[in-house]
This record gives sequence, C-alpha cells and structure tokens, in this order.
Amino acid sequence: MRVLVVEDARALAEVVAEGLRDQGMAVDLAHDGLTAAAKIDVNAYDVVVLDRDLPGLHGDTICQMITDRDGDRSMVLMLTAAGSADDRVRGLTLGADDYLAKPFHFPELVLRIRALARRRPAARGRTLRAAGLELDPVTRTATRAGVALHLSVKEFAVLEALMRAAPAFLSSEDLLEQVWDENADPFTNTVTVTVGRLRRKLGDPPVITTTPGVGYRIAPAG
Repeated sequence: MRVLVVEDARALAEVVAEGLRDQGMAVDLAHDGLTAAAKIDVNAYDVVVLDRDLPGLHGDTICQMITDRDGDRSMVLMLTAAGSADDRVRGLTLGADDYLAKPFHFPELVLRIRALARRRPAARGRTLRAAGLELDPVTRTATRAGVALHLSVKEFAVLEALMRAAPAFLSSEDLLEQVWDENADPFTNTVTVTVGRLRRKLGDPPVITTTPGVGYRIAPAG
C-alpha cells in the first residue's frame, strides 16, 4: 500500500510516516500543498492523509483536486486539528472519504487507512490467493498450504505486492515504489535480499520466479 502524508508540522509528519512504514506501508511526505499536488500528479497513492491548513495550497483545494479526477483515484483521509461537527461536514462535502481530528490515537489512524484502501474502487478482495498461498492484508496473516508464514513487515509487503500483481511481473523498481518509498535508493540490493529471505520462508517448491531484466512474479499454477 502506498500512502502520501501531507502535513506541515514536520515532526508530526515524520512520526506518522515512520509509524506507517513500520506497518508495512510505503510512505511519501509533503509539507505544503504545492509539493503535495506535484506528488499526486506523478504517483498513484492508495490513500492520502491530508492536513487541511497547509501553506501553498489549502488542503481543501488538494482534496478537490483528488476527488475531481475521473476513474481510479486516491482515497482521502483528512487529518486536522479542526475537529468540530461543522469542520467534519465541510471536509466530507469536499469529497474526503474519512475525517480524523487531532490529537488522534495512532492505531485508529492505521485502521482507518487500511479500511479506506479496501474501499478504493481498484482494491481487490480481502483475501489474496495464488499458488497455494493465502494472504489477508487486514489481519496481516499469510499461509502456504494452510501453514502459517512468519514474515517480517517488508517480506509481507513484497508478497502482497506480488500476489496482487499475479501473474504479471514486478521489477525491482516496481517493488521499491510499492513497498518502500520515494527515498529508497534505486541502486540498493534491498529488493534482492528481501525476496531471497521471502523465498526461503515460503519453502519448496519455489513459488517466486525471476526473469533477468524483467522482474519477479508468483509462478502460475502448473
């Protein structure tokens, strides 16, 4: 899952971003409305966590930019100190999909982001199945042939990305974008290392195949 956190309070933004990354999300940051608009134009986000009172462009303007788009779009969670009933109505009228007032309880923020990602029109079913694997993004559980897999946060996120893409390939760059974030070093070997650990945990016969110059995928049945 890829998330954009738009928050001008840098300390809060960093805390939220690190917490979401610990939950296996790829998180980008913007500290003003103009930067947020530029990132939204070039990246596909599942959820945008959006403060309203932003420098550059107001959060309400950013919200309308997102919700006015045709077809698939990011879900919007307004996260703001303006928490009165009128503020919530205003935010939802602009097209926000959810509204959470500051101060907030971090586990609730995580649950709301995951709920929004599931509601996104492009989202698939709750449980992913391929090659004898079952993965539930909500409960953060994965099994192979009914046996529980004990995966790290990044291993789980890589497996989820591959299962969502199956039977298509994902390149290392695709995985960096979906599982890590915009600050990931494109020359790092972290994808190779993580996929290697994941393969060992999945066991035999192998279910992740690699085609040099193309990428990784879940092996088609048969």
